[in-house]
Amino acid sequence: MTERSDVEFTADGGVTLRGWLYLPDAEGPRPAITMAHGFGGNREMGLDPYARKFADAGFVVLIHDHRTFGASDGEPRNDVDPWRQIDDWRRAISFLEARPEVDADRIGVWGTSFAGGHAIVLGATDVRIKCVVSQVPTISGFEQWQRRVPPDRIAAFELAQAEAERAQAAGGELRYQTSIGDDPTDPALYPSPDALRFYRDLVPPGRENNTVTARSSRAARLYEPGVWITRVSPKPLMMIVGTGETVIPADIQLAAFERALAPKELVLVPGGHFDAYKVHFEETSGAALSWFQTHLAPVPASTGS
Repeated sequence: MTERSDVEFTADGGVTLRGWLYLPDAEGPRPAITMAHGFGGNREMGLDPYARKFADAGFVVLIHDHRTFGASDGEPRNDVDPWRQIDDWRRAISFLEARPEVDADRIGVWGTSFAGGHAIVLGATDVRIKCVVSQVPTISGFEQWQRRVPPDRIAAFELAQAEAERAQAAGGELRYQTSIGDDPTDPALYPSPDALRFYRDLVPPGRENNTVTARSSRAARLYEPGVWITRVSPKPLMMIVGTGETVIPADIQLAAFERALAPKELVLVPGGHFDAYKVHFEETSGAALSWFQTHLAPVPASTGS
């Protein structure tokens, strides 16, 4: 039976990051998977079923909250900095590989949405990662932003960003924006019906986390993890893409997959961005598990004479 425990470790600046460690009922050092949540989320939002499925199959699994989100420390709260999150994720890998239950030569990374982009970057830049699963990933912050923001709102968005910067420079407080919502008087970053359904279905009562700093949207717009996709190879890369995507349009993800080098595998599921977590959980989790089993689970060959 899988055991889940609360863990914590220290990142740069002395910030404490917290997460869940899943230990399978198995002996000896095991292959491991490191996981994290997407933009503006936390580990409570749909990741536990994936981790349990992986752990029940014999993998040690670590999920952590990004700094300023969920149970992790860091100020200002709910502030997204993709490169800081990637640096912190490297610390999570260090924490995981130091565990006696883990075979440090067999660590994979699983990321979804914004963290799916992080998984691509980590696969391309961290030698300790041996296998990558990137689910409905961010590919190009700028291109995705262009698709999502109506042309008649672009000028207002730019002016609001500049105004927020001036206010902070003058000593004012950081401004915040709603992440998911359908209130026309409070424009949210993700107003789609499937985003609302995801938030209402998967966020436990009392664990709501529905704002980000206004500057987070600028940081996301400047983030281009797809640039790194050709450098993941020769590590095996799986991408899971929803064919009805609108949050991260499917054609952007598919074009990135075409640029990726072998070994690679594409998994297509119907529906939108958030359907991958619950509506198509069996397909997405099963494909990811099979990929990790193929590329991480085999016992290394003996080097004895």
